[in-house]
Amino acid sequence: MVSHSGLIAVMQKAARKAAPRLRRDFGEVEQLQVSKKGPGDFVSMADRQAEQTIVEELRAARPDWNLLLEESGEIAGNPAKPRFIVDPLDGTTNFLHGIPHFAISIAVEEKKPNGQPDITHALVYQPLTDETFWAEKGRGSWLHDRRLRVSARRYLDEAVIGTGIPHVGRSDAPKWSKIYNAIAPEVAGIRRFGAASLDFAWVAAGRMDGFWEDDLDLWDSAAGLLLVKEAGGFVSDFRGQDRMMDRREYLAANGDLHSRLHKLVGNALRA
Repeated sequence: MVSHSGLIAVMQKAARKAAPRLRRDFGEVEQLQVSKKGPGDFVSMADRQAEQTIVEELRAARPDWNLLLEESGEIAGNPAKPRFIVDPLDGTTNFLHGIPHFAISIAVEEKKPNGQPDITHALVYQPLTDETFWAEKGRGSWLHDRRLRVSARRYLDEAVIGTGIPHVGRSDAPKWSKIYNAIAPEVAGIRRFGAASLDFAWVAAGRMDGFWEDDLDLWDSAAGLLLVKEAGGFVSDFRGQDRMMDRREYLAANGDLHSRLHKLVGNALRA
């Protein structure tokens, strides 16, 4: 049986402590769907309370570390120490509508000797299915104690590709449409599930063969990025470069499909 580091154990404990409340609140949200007021305020409260629980656990274990949080922003620690990157409820819109597809995402960012950020530990936890996807740099990606590998499919017409579709408040619809129109006719199917951290985890697990999305925040992508890489996959920005977090663009797949998808994306954006 594989043993993970103490740091992954800390992250898993934090996620699992927040999960029962999220599961209970999700049950309440399903009932609130029929109310006139709707569940929006309730979900915001669930999000904040999950974050508070996770922060308390992480700070108890690593009190001088920094944190980047979706709801609360930055919590400063020792500048020389690593940083936790936390999304307490990725897939809020799914949660809001009673759709059982959301996750807790926690990553650790350390600094390389040249000062560049480096994601070294990742955990994506699905409270409803009790699935724990985790990765450590150099030690692979795992679902509980089962090693994960990206899909071995080589051809686009066999591939199912995930994406995120632009919605209100986002201005990337024209770019997304160009990419979609280039990829859709070439693949077996495109899926939009609504939780980027789980999309990355599913690519790592071979459930989807690839994924693209842009305008992602760091807490949406940090953990998933490492999961895919440690499962043998490739992740780049839309130009094929290693500037995903700077450009907020992500294209993930195995080596064969990544090169094919990158060519389609590049041609579409140059058109």
